[in-house]
Amino acid sequence: MRAIWTGAIGFGLVNIPVKLFSATVDSRPDFDMLDRKDRSRIRYKRVNEQTGKEVNWDNIVKGFLLKDNYIVLEDADFEEASPEKTKMINLQLFVKEADIESVYFETPYYLQPQKGGERVYLLLLKALERTKMAGLSTFVMRNTENLAIIRPYEGVLMLNKLRFHEQVRNTDELNIPSGMKIAKQEMDMAVQLIKQHTGEFNIAQYKDEYGKELMKIIRAKAKGKRPTLRKLKVKATTSTDLLEQLKASLA
Repeated sequence: MRAIWTGAIGFGLVNIPVKLFSATVDSRPDFDMLDRKDRSRIRYKRVNEQTGKEVNWDNIVKGFLLKDNYIVLEDADFEEASPEKTKMINLQLFVKEADIESVYFETPYYLQPQKGGERVYLLLLKALERTKMAGLSTFVMRNTENLAIIRPYEGVLMLNKLRFHEQVRNTDELNIPSGMKIAKQEMDMAVQLIKQHTGEFNIAQYKDEYGKELMKIIRAKAKGKRPTLRKLKVKATTSTDLLEQLKASLA
């Protein structure tokens, strides 16, 4: 694995030098954009809108439009805006992970200690395991400030990026039914159905079946075969057959 960020965790007055690694991989087929006519790959070019000529990455800079003029910012400017946060993950508060709603969770990363930080890394890991807490922090990666928690995961420290509160949409705009009467018998059966299928959470039992099915279709088409198309029409359960369907589910 290749580190995508290097810096340090600030734990009180103690600094833990660390490297950040992506904790996930994309397991689905990687598709290219093609021209339907001749199967040629589609390329995206970075073009100067004034000259129409392609621009090399080395000549591309970031600019902010201010009063009809672009102000160009270099990498040093972003670091100067918050030099501490560009290299530090300061643990500002310790919270119970269960108190964080799942809607806020984003990308997970593994943290690995750099040379000289092994002992303090292990100390923080064991302390979080013992207290069952997670460290809340903010840090800058790729010129963007991120909210994150650091928590133990299978013997390593994991950093989970979190969404800021203002990034989560309000539910008021959703049209959710309310005031509808639920019969006691229906509720009892629904609860019984949940209890009947209750078990221990084991994510390893679940595989990306959609990705596998896509690969089957790709291989079939490569052999000149036409895959069988399966169509599913979703039909809502009506109030008249709800009870019968619940009974059948329990049976």
